[in-house]
Amino acid sequence: MAKPAGSTEPLTALTPEQRRRYDLLLAGLDLLDQAIAVFDASPKLVTWNKALLRLLDFPESLVRVGTPFEAFVRFNAERGEYGEGDIEQLVAERMASARAFEPHYVERARPNGQVLAVRGVPIPNLGFVSLWTDITEQRRAERVIQEQNAQLEARVRERTAELERANREIDQIAGALRLSEERLRLILDAIPAMIAHVDAGQRYRFANRAYAEWFGESKQGIVDKSIAEVFGPEAYAVIQPHLAEAELGERVSYEYARKNAEGRTVYARSVVVPDVSLEGGFKGYFVLSIDITEQKASQAALVQAQKMEAVGQLTGGLAHDFNNLLSIIIGNLAALKERLPAGDAASEFVDPALHAAQRGAELIRRLLTFSRRQTLEPCAVEVGALVHNMTQLLARTLTENVRVHTRLPEQPLHAFVDPHQLENALLNLALNARDAMPGGGDLTISVMERHIPDSLSMLVELPVGDYVQIDVSDTGCGIEPEALARVFEPFFTTKTFGRGSGLGLSMVYGFVRQSGGNIRVRSTPGSGTTVTFVLPRTEASAAIEQAADTSHVGRRLREGPVLLVEDEPEVRRIIRLQLTELGYPVIEAPDGQEARSLLENVEDIAFLVTDTVMPGGLSGRELAAHARSLRPELPILLITGYASDGALDEVAELDVPVLRKPFDRATLDRALHELEQESARTPART
Repeated sequence: MAKPAGSTEPLTALTPEQRRRYDLLLAGLDLLDQAIAVFDASPKLVTWNKALLRLLDFPESLVRVGTPFEAFVRFNAERGEYGEGDIEQLVAERMASARAFEPHYVERARPNGQVLAVRGVPIPNLGFVSLWTDITEQRRAERVIQEQNAQLEARVRERTAELERANREIDQIAGALRLSEERLRLILDAIPAMIAHVDAGQRYRFANRAYAEWFGESKQGIVDKSIAEVFGPEAYAVIQPHLAEAELGERVSYEYARKNAEGRTVYARSVVVPDVSLEGGFKGYFVLSIDITEQKASQAALVQAQKMEAVGQLTGGLAHDFNNLLSIIIGNLAALKERLPAGDAASEFVDPALHAAQRGAELIRRLLTFSRRQTLEPCAVEVGALVHNMTQLLARTLTENVRVHTRLPEQPLHAFVDPHQLENALLNLALNARDAMPGGGDLTISVMERHIPDSLSMLVELPVGDYVQIDVSDTGCGIEPEALARVFEPFFTTKTFGRGSGLGLSMVYGFVRQSGGNIRVRSTPGSGTTVTFVLPRTEASAAIEQAADTSHVGRRLREGPVLLVEDEPEVRRIIRLQLTELGYPVIEAPDGQEARSLLENVEDIAFLVTDTVMPGGLSGRELAAHARSLRPELPILLITGYASDGALDEVAELDVPVLRKPFDRATLDRALHELEQESARTPART
């Protein structure tokens, strides 16, 4: 580390011990990977570390005490460090910024591909400090992660950026060197990073304010205490092997956890640099630490989100096959039931089977809600009114010893949400609360407005904006910590076998996330549970849509056969039977290729009813698009057991209705009749 010119008098005024510490600090800074330079108010170079030459490729003849800052800027501009442009203008812009003596941070890509993080920190009335960090590999890794998973990497990058900023603030201690030890301590206390010096006997000789406060100590109170006293026996046992390694002259890095005064577990990452004297011999440690508690929480939240997304993808992938199976079962059972004479004993077996199959279809719909793949019908819903209207239903559903309370806003609050799904979610939460209070208790539903500011947006994984918050609280038995992390997983339940499916909370989770909100559960064993979720706030609708009368009587408006396209033979047979029973002649095709040929050669086809996902290289969406171009007036109905959000978006562009499996004959009849009515009202598309 270069010594500043003109500093003989202040340095000679130091005691030998102070001079030794000063030299050790300078020597320690030369071990850092970051480049550091201190400029006076002129501004001219005062001091620097070895990394400045290595990292920025400055010639040694340029890097000397007294070199004007402008010389470095001009050197960089002439060799293209700032890109193309007028040299004098580039120099003038950077000199104006330097003379402003304002903190700044930029990242600069050098012509050789190296990326540097440049931070400037003013020293009041004296000059400023510049720090350069090579972040080339880090940026390259971030780009790779971003290509793999842009959405998840964005959240991780935010957390990583916060950690990097903390690391760079730690590095500011190197740039905060002053001509006296007292000035250096003032700077160290001003930054949000933890730094300490420990002697060979593992007793603190110095700690900045952040370090002392992190352990609940004062700067003066921590001095002369041992590491074991400050950390406590459990945390000390974790870090002791690392300290032993540092005593051998190795620079070590490690993480540890401890309980703070409030009993909360906090985490830190430390770098320990051995203090080795110039004459040789171990003298102690330099300790640099940062608080990574929030980062740990973010990593845990990310892991949970990935797990829930994986389960959701699995659920959505299985839904198509299950719905096809249920279509076959329900269709055959319904046909068998209609063919049985009234009062036939076989009905005793058919009715329960049909009811069970229909329950299976409902189960699939609930799983799709969890996986956020169920189609919602959101609108402006006055949440307070909805909750108020539900209280009577809840009072009848819950036991008499469960008291229902509501806390509703005075002014209407509207959320953009599917009202039926919201009612189901509240009912599920109320039933869970009832089961948690077998001896009775209080259930409270609160509604309030909530604003998510920028400071909380990343933490709660929601865009900045206005939301409606709903709290459902009970005074029940609570949830154990080990179970709390799994409450949203499908089929996970703390209830005894046969008392619950484990789909209630998972359905609520999927509904809230698909609606653009988020949800969390807070619980203390023995003291109750609170489920809090927020939904996007909106304004009241200007008009109220009237439900259309779907009943229809009369003959068919279109003559001709229905072209039925379905790759599953048994599903195709069931739908064919339903169509023929409704009076429609049917032409069948097992795939899109054969259906396309029929469309091109059979002129009197009246309807196209096609599955969405089919083998053979031509999907239902593509077949519908081809049919629309070939016969613009042809009514088209898509049927699906499951289609991803992306596929449905593409179908929406074609303005083609979608009927979800399993469906009965009456539902199919209504869908075809609506197609006929729409076709009669709408001119042929061109």
